[in-house]
Amino acid sequence: MRDATPNFQDALVLTGGGTGGHFFPALALAEGARARWSDRPITFVGASRGIEARELPVSGWPYLLLDVEGFLGRSPLRAARSAWKLWRAVARLKRDWRRARPWAVIGTGGYGAAPALLAARSLGIPYFLHESNAAPGALVKLVAPKARRVWCGMEAVRPLLPGADCRVVGTPVRTTFLRGFQPVAALTAPFRLLALGGSGGARALNEALLDLAPTLLEGRPDWELLHQAGATEWERLKGRPRHPRHTLVPFIARMDEAMEAASLVMGRSGASTCAELKAAGRGAILIPLPTSANDHQRQNAVAQAAEGRALLLEQGPDLVLRLEAALRSLLDDPAARLALSREAEPNLAVQLCLEDLQSCLA
Repeated sequence: MRDATPNFQDALVLTGGGTGGHFFPALALAEGARARWSDRPITFVGASRGIEARELPVSGWPYLLLDVEGFLGRSPLRAARSAWKLWRAVARLKRDWRRARPWAVIGTGGYGAAPALLAARSLGIPYFLHESNAAPGALVKLVAPKARRVWCGMEAVRPLLPGADCRVVGTPVRTTFLRGFQPVAALTAPFRLLALGGSGGARALNEALLDLAPTLLEGRPDWELLHQAGATEWERLKGRPRHPRHTLVPFIARMDEAMEAASLVMGRSGASTCAELKAAGRGAILIPLPTSANDHQRQNAVAQAAEGRALLLEQGPDLVLRLEAALRSLLDDPAARLALSREAEPNLAVQLCLEDLQSCLA
């Protein structure tokens, strides 16, 4: 837990984390709020583990990190410990917020958002939710009925939150994605395959690529691979032999630039990734995380594939063989790659959310 408590008085509090899919929409909303309300204090509340613990200390944003952890998949003893940590974190925030009451709280999901949302509900502080995924998480289901508004990334979420005041707005993307993107058709050799395992990495995808990349790249001298492995996975894999045109990195900070340079993307199907693919107009091979809560990644990928923007592959048996076939087909066929790409789609989610927040609190 960070020692210094940020200024919460009349602040807009953003909370959400654990993974990039929860943290990056919160960051996008914070960037938009700073542009809209330059004098309003804006601060983050998150967990002392997960992506926010790495990103917030170097971001310049005021923040408070709390010692909380998730409940899913834990033994009864560890679940009891998690519940105790959550109770303690909520009590800490309630004490702080009785002295310095925030203006509003926006939660984007993940276990790191639980303390702030539960404290806001208890104290009657206005709070808003954004659910990016096709299936809402347990925390969103719990607190949605008393939220001033639930902003949904997809229409499919609305019927799953009965009693909540929902509005479909799309998924917020970072400011760097709110610009024009060079179309895929304008890219020239060397063409780039961008592989994304999510901020935490994806072992099955990483292993598959390390197996496939030497043969794929050796036979295709006009292709290169930029591969985000995740920090932990990068430490494990950085010593493994790779093809000279296979670049392995732990994390990509300027994802907009990486996507713009990519002729094809492959990776997981978190909601933020899907929204960024649309904003950049890039097609993808999507391999949903099979253990994602409520199977939301698969539903995200199904929605992307239904729009003709992606090829969906299940992780399952023979992933390496099926991925190899898909990659060979797309790397060798420019028309097939272009068929998956679309004109970059303007993302209005931040604007819609903040306009709605202001009208609700006017």
